[in-house]
Amino acid sequence: MTPFRLHTGLVAPMDRENVDTDAIIPKQFLKSIKKSGFGPNLFDEWRYLDHGEPGQDPATRRPNPDFVLNQPRYKGASVLLARKNFGCGSSREHAPWALDQFGFRALIAPSYADIFYNNCFKNGLLPIQLPEHEVAHLFDEAAAFIGYALTVDLEKQTVIKPDGTTLPFDVQPFRKYCLLGGFDDIGLTLRHAEKIRAFEAERLLSKPWLAHTI
Repeated sequence: MTPFRLHTGLVAPMDRENVDTDAIIPKQFLKSIKKSGFGPNLFDEWRYLDHGEPGQDPATRRPNPDFVLNQPRYKGASVLLARKNFGCGSSREHAPWALDQFGFRALIAPSYADIFYNNCFKNGLLPIQLPEHEVAHLFDEAAAFIGYALTVDLEKQTVIKPDGTTLPFDVQPFRKYCLLGGFDDIGLTLRHAEKIRAFEAERLLSKPWLAHTI
């Protein structure tokens, strides 16, 4: 998992409340459990005018020119600005996979669905929660200024606006530790790789027959 420390990125405003995980990555794309290839189908039913299916070449499809991520001014955005209750609906880890593979590193919203919120941290995305009035101001500024970018400093737990104004946010210390170090659940376990190897070696010395069991 890529560590998250300091990130500056173009902001894309998703001006909708209650965006659910089926909108983030529609159900027909959940057939794969590989953590790759989901970026082209992020917000598929909103990004395209035709129905999408796995394996399609995005270049052959009809993009929706009115959808925010298809607008030239937001090309390359890596900070997604959203309204309340982002990521609601069914529990699917594919949603943060798709956001990450599209290029987003941080999300900013007044609130998130709990399971989606937890899944973001486990997959290297930083979901920042700010008061609704602060998020509203960010929407206004993102609409008013082309190229509007924000800097997210996880160590200091601040969002830095172009004028230097800082917006503090809270993050649970353990989640912060994992993001700063780039540790997913497996990475956390592998910090103890030497102890695991030593245990396995001792176990096989005392119970050698285990080496031949399935």
